[in-house]
Amino acid sequence: MRVSFALAVLCALVAPASARKITVAVVPSVPGGATYVALDKGYFRDAGLDVDIERIDSLGKAVAFLATNQVQVAQGGINAGFYNSVAQGLPVALALESGSSPTYHQIVVRTDLKGQIRTPADLKGRTVGLSSAGSSSMYEVASVLASAKLSLKDIEAKNLSFAQMAAAMSNGALDAAMEVAPFTERMIEQKIGVPWIDPDDYIQPLPMTSVGYIVNTDWAQQNRDTTRKLFIALARAGRDYCQAYHHGPNRAEIIDIFLKYRIGTDRELLDRMAWQSRNPNGAFNVASIVDMQAFFQREGVIGKTSPTDKLVDPSYAADVAKELGPFDLVNKVSTLKGCR
Repeated sequence: MRVSFALAVLCALVAPASARKITVAVVPSVPGGATYVALDKGYFRDAGLDVDIERIDSLGKAVAFLATNQVQVAQGGINAGFYNSVAQGLPVALALESGSSPTYHQIVVRTDLKGQIRTPADLKGRTVGLSSAGSSSMYEVASVLASAKLSLKDIEAKNLSFAQMAAAMSNGALDAAMEVAPFTERMIEQKIGVPWIDPDDYIQPLPMTSVGYIVNTDWAQQNRDTTRKLFIALARAGRDYCQAYHHGPNRAEIIDIFLKYRIGTDRELLDRMAWQSRNPNGAFNVASIVDMQAFFQREGVIGKTSPTDKLVDPSYAADVAKELGPFDLVNKVSTLKGCR
C-alpha cells in the first residue's frame, strides 16, 4: 500500500504539466461568461487541457490563491488589489484582456432627482453608490467628477454590491449609483432610477480596460506551452463572444451557454441588454492600465506603482494574433463600437 502511494506521488511529480488540472477562477459576469464558452464548446479539450472553473465573488479574493498556485488563472474586474499584489512582488500579471470600452456602464440618478442632478457638478455633496473601495468604479466616477473640477472627496461614496444599489436607491439611501448591466436595466424598468452619464464619455485614455485574466507568472514560466494553449482557447471563446456581442448568428447559442452556467437567468434580458466589449486578441490598452494605477496611488489606495512590464505580459495576445489571425466580424452591418 505504501509502495503504491509512493509511486502515485512520484508519478504526479514527474507528470507533464499539460496533464495536470488547471484551475481558472471566474467572476460570473457576462464578460466572464466567455470562459464557460471555452469549456462548453470544447476549446480546452481540443487543446489537450483539463480545466476546472471556480466561481468567485471578486478578483481581489482570488489573488491570494493565485499567488500560491492554488489557482493558475483568475478572471474579473481589475482593481487596486491587483496593483498592490504586483507591487508586493507576488507572481501575478495581466495576461489577456476580457473587458474594455465601451463598457455600457451608467451613472444612474434616482428618479425623483432627475431635474436636480443635471451636470457632474451637481453630484457635489451627493451620496453615490460605488461597487467597492479600490474598484474601477472609483476610477470611472472620479473621471466624471474631474470634468467639473471635483474629486471623490466632494461626494459621499457608499460601497455596495451592484445588486444592492437598487434597494438603496429606492429607500433614499443613494442619490446616484455607478451601475452595470443587467442591474441598470432593472433599475430603469422599475422606475427607481434614470440613466444619466456614460463614464466612457469622460475617461481618457480609451479604451478603458476593466476586466482581464491574471496569471500566476511562476506557473506560466514553468508551463509556457500549456499557458499559451490555455489563452488561445480562451481567446477563441472571446471571439465567439464578440460575434454574439455584434448580434451575429451565434448570439442565441452563447446566451444558451450563459444560462446553462448561470450567467444570468433571464433570456430576454440577456438578449436585449448591452454586453461589455473586449479586444478580440485579448490585447490590453497599456496606457489605460498605467493611468488607473496612477489614479489609485493618488487616492492613497495603493502605496507604490509598478513598471509596465510587471503589470502586463503582452506575449499572450501576440500568440493569439499569430495563431488565430485577424478577427473577421460576421455581422458586417453592426454599428456597435468595440469588439473588433
